[in-house]
Amino acid sequence: MDAAAGQSLYPLHRCKTIHLVRHAQGVHNVAGEKNHDAYSSYDYFDAHLTPLGWKQVDNLQKHVNACGLFRKIELVVVSPLLRTMQTAVGVFGGEAYADGISEPPLMMENVGHCDHLAVSSLNCPPFIAVELCREQLGVHPCDKRRTISEYKNMFPAIDFSQIKSDEDVLWKSDIREKTEDVTARGLKFLEWLGKRKEKEIAVVTHSSFLFNTLSAFGNDCHPNIKSEICRHFANCELRSVVIVDRGMIGSSESITNYPGKIPHGPDLPSDAAE
Repeated sequence: MDAAAGQSLYPLHRCKTIHLVRHAQGVHNVAGEKNHDAYSSYDYFDAHLTPLGWKQVDNLQKHVNACGLFRKIELVVVSPLLRTMQTAVGVFGGEAYADGISEPPLMMENVGHCDHLAVSSLNCPPFIAVELCREQLGVHPCDKRRTISEYKNMFPAIDFSQIKSDEDVLWKSDIREKTEDVTARGLKFLEWLGKRKEKEIAVVTHSSFLFNTLSAFGNDCHPNIKSEICRHFANCELRSVVIVDRGMIGSSESITNYPGKIPHGPDLPSDAAE
């Protein structure tokens, strides 16, 4: 950070805009607020959204359309758990799916114990599931995923090619992932995002993952900025941030820069007179 002005300046093509979303209210959230021990119950395995959660999704969907964000999103990255994928397709997916549409739906009808219509994949960005942005792993069954085979039947148009194991080999019933390991995984995820070609990306993920990842940033900023970056997310909250590639991780080319002095001619331009 430039100490004199409190500002930094970077080439635009070295930056990406990331729209971070925490999933809407899940059944485990309601139970866990009443009794924290509920997080250890298999009753909430791969927790789905509540009816209130779906209302939160509808409200966020209206917002991203009203503010013009929906038209800018080039890619939606989602944690492969039921509540995050329900949130992602509800917010960034197409209209209700109808018979006769050739494209597969993003979500089938009534997925996850909910009375919800199928969601179309028409006229919306591509969706890709990535395990790096999963919730803090282990012990809590709500954070254990189903098989990818099951998810493919529920969410036919989501790309699961980044996930190599059909079974959940990351979640352990007796070991809770350390917070520093969640942070390291989050930084690895951001590096993966930095290497993607897309410049405007939505990420639908989880509270603990977001908090522990974002806590690694903002130490060179004003304390108020640090607090803004690191505060916990509410259910279905969206925050937009910019990733700056200071190490040329993505090494992308600018599409807006122009070299000047074109066409070349016999006359010396004024800036070359010396």
